[in-house]
Formats: sequence, structure tokens, C-alpha cells
Amino acid sequence: MKLKHGLGAALATAIGGVLLSSSTFAQDLKIEGAPVPGGIGLQPAATELAEDIHFLHNDLLMWIITPITIFVMGLLLYCIIRFREKANPVPSKNTHNTLLEVLWTVIPALILVGIAVFSFPILYRQLEIPTPELTIRAIGHQWYWSYEYPDNGNFTFDANLIEKADIKPGQNYLLDTDNPVVLPVDTNIRIQITASDVIHSWTVPAFGVKHDAVPGKVNESWFNIKKPGIYYGQCSELCGVKHAYMPIAIHAVSKDAFQAWVSEAQTKFAKVDGTPPATSVAAAQ
Repeated sequence: MKLKHGLGAALATAIGGVLLSSSTFAQDLKIEGAPVPGGIGLQPAATELAEDIHFLHNDLLMWIITPITIFVMGLLLYCIIRFREKANPVPSKNTHNTLLEVLWTVIPALILVGIAVFSFPILYRQLEIPTPELTIRAIGHQWYWSYEYPDNGNFTFDANLIEKADIKPGQNYLLDTDNPVVLPVDTNIRIQITASDVIHSWTVPAFGVKHDAVPGKVNESWFNIKKPGIYYGQCSELCGVKHAYMPIAIHAVSKDAFQAWVSEAQTKFAKVDGTPPATSVAAAQ
């Protein structure tokens, strides 16, 4: 009986390994964060940081900038009609109005102070990283990203754009990569961002994260993904001729599925003598 159970467990492990390789960790992930044709506004928030940004943009700034825009447009139209040459053959020679100058200085200053009251705490929260449960590193190259998982065996891999001719059903050209970043949900994830050549920018709109990858410097950010799914981003810094061809694809999965993926990735992407395997064309060249 023990042998039978042992064979059954081994078979289940083998089948599980096949599933991990052939279908994204045996989970049917939905696209949760991606641009859509004709889309207006921000992508749905997948983290608390993104929710804070949405609040600042939608519930505060839009209610401030809309009246300002209407007021300025109305003022321009009034000036065009009221002070046109036909209505004022002899133009006024007034150059100063103390009350008006004080108002248009003080009122905008008060508006900016009000915005700062809400925006500074959000900025602080983006940079004040809570105790991380997982750390990953993103390194920008011309023109692809590579990733390291120092907390899970320090394996690394490259994530290259899937060429248009190689796109499979369900994949998105200019968004999907040959090796997606796999991360667990409900986890405080710290990401360390740098670059090997020029300045890049690691940006995932649904996470509310956008940080420059600067050669010789490490920038840090964090996020906690609320919902499993596929999320996309792109390099948001003009980094060269193929700037538009270095996407970011993230598969957010359950903690159990993440651990299963890590077990496979530790072998698949293991470093040999300190050198990562050639997991992509760029790495092999």
C-alpha cells in the first residue's frame, strides 16, 4: 500500500510538473490589467497604492481641474468678445489691478496647498516600504527586462517580447513576454529596480508603480496584489530605438501556486557558476 501511494504521489508530482510548464501553473488566469481599445481613464486598480492614486485623480483632481478649465475658457471667451477691436476702438491703458493680482496669486496657491495635503501622504506611502514578504529585482537592458528572485534561491531569467510571428491565441503582441514574472497575491512585495546600460522605467499601471531604472543606482518600490490575474506594463522611459518593445508581463497567482512555480523555476532558471542560463535569444547572444 505504501508503494502504491508512493507511486501515486510521484505520478501526481510528475503530472503537476507538466501542468506547471504547459499551462500557467494549472490556473486559468484572466487579464485584469491591460490597455483596451478605446479605453478612457486609468486601468482598474489591483493594489491599495493604485486605489490611492485613483482617488487622488478621479475624486479630487478632476473636481478641481474641471471648474478651473471651464472658468479659464469662459474668461477667454469673455475677453475675446468684450475687448475685441470693434467693441473697443480706443483700448484701455490700465496695466495693474492690485486686488486682481493678489487674488490670482493667493487662490492658486491655496489650491496647490489643498492638493498637497492629499498627494504628499500618497507619495510617502509609495516610498515607505512595509516589511517585505518577498523581494524581487528588475534590471532594464536594451531592450528587455531581466528578473532576480533573491529570496527564493536567487535564480534569474530574461523576459523578452514575443515576436508577432510567435504570438499564440490569448497572448497580446507588445505586452506578453517569453518568461512572465510570477508573483503571489496578498503579499507585500518589494521590487528593486536598476539598469545595466541606459535609463529605463519599470511601470505597471494597475499596481500604481512607476520607477526609473538608473544604471549604478537601485530604486525601490512595493505593492500588494489583491487579485489573481495577468497584469501588463511597459518601459516608460525613452531608452532607445526599441523602447516600445520591452513589455512587462506579470502573472499574479495564489501563494500555493507561486511556491509550486518557484520549485520549478529554481531548476529551470538556476545560475551555473554564478551565470544565469541562456533563457532567451538576447541572453544567448
